[in-house]
Amino acid sequence: MKEPNQNLQNKLNNDGCISRNRIGRLCPLRGRRNCSLKELCQLAEINDPIRITTYKGNVRTDTVHPKWELVGTHTGRRTFIVQALSMGISPNIVMKWTGHSDYKAMKPYIDIVDSIKAESMTKFNNLL
Repeated sequence: MKEPNQNLQNKLNNDGCISRNRIGRLCPLRGRRNCSLKELCQLAEINDPIRITTYKGNVRTDTVHPKWELVGTHTGRRTFIVQALSMGISPNIVMKWTGHSDYKAMKPYIDIVDSIKAESMTKFNNLL
């Protein structure tokens, strides 16, 4: 992530909108929770390399980041939803807990759980 230019940095610091965390990364105060979470994950050495692939037109770009850089509060939300669905809790119940208003928003999580179940069934079939 690029550091902002010095003028922008000074303006943001003077307006009280941003701070630096202990490792020197700029953090908007409203995003302080995510910055703190990243810092904790870094201290816990959650460093597994994660490859991110993006496309701009037909040009593929791969970047590798340590896992701690990609963790945020939404990571916990996704994990909670997938674990609840994996335990067999009805999507309608999970939607009420998480504030999802339509099934379309829940569908990506259900797809993840379906692929986990299919993978587990493949493991079971290989035992036979």
